[in-house]
Amino acid sequence: MSDTSSFEFDVIIPARFASSRLPGKPLADIAGKPMVQRVYERACESAAQRVIVATDDMRVAQVVQGFGGEVCMTSADHASGTDRLQEVAANLELTEDRILVNVQGDEPLIPPAVINQVAANLARNRTAGVATLAEPIPTVEDFLNPNIVKVVAEESGLARYFSRAPIPWPRDAFALEQQALPEGLQPRRHIGIYAYRAGLLNHFVSWPMAPIEKFEALEQLRFLYHGHAIHVDDACEEVPGGVDTQQDLERMRALFA
Repeated sequence: MSDTSSFEFDVIIPARFASSRLPGKPLADIAGKPMVQRVYERACESAAQRVIVATDDMRVAQVVQGFGGEVCMTSADHASGTDRLQEVAANLELTEDRILVNVQGDEPLIPPAVINQVAANLARNRTAGVATLAEPIPTVEDFLNPNIVKVVAEESGLARYFSRAPIPWPRDAFALEQQALPEGLQPRRHIGIYAYRAGLLNHFVSWPMAPIEKFEALEQLRFLYHGHAIHVDDACEEVPGGVDTQQDLERMRALFA
């Protein structure tokens, strides 16, 4: 368990109603509770001082208020969850060094321990502006899948690059065959949980989209492009997949049932 006794942090859960693949996703029922409530309750089991749902839709806000949660209304025009977080931080007038953890609103099984872990990692690593998590990639299919984001880090734990491409590329082994990962290669999948300091979010929203970010469609690359380090560590617990599609939703309902 990460030690969170020496610092404080808040969790913000971006919850857009108009998901392109699953409209109304935050309010989808999972074993008698809306998904946003499932995520909120997991986040409340972490050491966070506050858990806040950031939404652009009154239907989501009313449901969150109905189960006793804290909600912050945000613009419907945000390009990303990071932009939404910055608006919350500005509305709450948070100090520049306040740590905020972005917990995706579609991860009803997010382990509270990894929320604590990513916040503690940022608190410990003052050279990093952002902290995030990863996990090993076990199969060559996942390694070659562009929907699975890979990360390469240096020995210190700071990320060198994130990509949808398979990195690091095992040149000699894959020249012979690509049926399995070669022995010794340990690629890592990026897990989309982030801890930020509030002040850096103010810079993020002022920067134009970086060229590498535009091509990879990965907003974390904007931080690297502008010279801000991202700390990455393997998650202390397995992080089950989130809910992007109707199939994911049915799988989640079966798990809770």
